[in-house]
Amino acid sequence: MKPLTERQKVIIVNNIVSATKDIKNLTNSGYNFIYLASGFIAHYNLYGFRDNYTAKTLKEDIISNKNSNMWNNFRPHESNYDYYMSKKDVYVRILEQI
Repeated sequence: MKPLTERQKVIIVNNIVSATKDIKNLTNSGYNFIYLASGFIAHYNLYGFRDNYTAKTLKEDIISNKNSNMWNNFRPHESNYDYYMSKKDVYVRILEQI
């Protein structure tokens, strides 16, 4: 798996931060990242996810699931390490902005 590019990271972070203010702002790019994070359920699709969350509960769940989404079980030189560290970087950026 290829690590997320800087452009992808910025798009995802901006979208999820925006969704923590208004859940209707969540787009496929944010949804595709967050539903694969630990502690979140896909709810079948983007619209089901939006129906399940409010901006407040999304923000609360992002914060409460922090430790599960740091991908600390991966080590340098392991398969997909760079990919999971790029996901960690996105999650940390989201936390910093909310």
